[in-house]
Amino acid sequence: MTTHRATDSALAGASWIKSSYSGSGGGSCVEVASMPGGHRAVRDSKNPAAAALIFTAGVWTAFAAAVRDGEFD
Repeated sequence: MTTHRATDSALAGASWIKSSYSGSGGGSCVEVASMPGGHRAVRDSKNPAAAALIFTAGVWTAFAAAVRDGEFD
């Protein structure tokens, strides 16, 4: 799996989305932003100024499929 730490300039203007499963009371939540080339950036919603990770399109697609298939349940 290939991941990269995102730079501030790479994330400038990113539109972050938090899961609808995340409650409003805090907790362990992540946010995801679409990046050029189908890549996805992921960050901790409780600490948005901290580093984000960027996943390639293929890795993100495989991860999303595994979640849908219940591989992490």
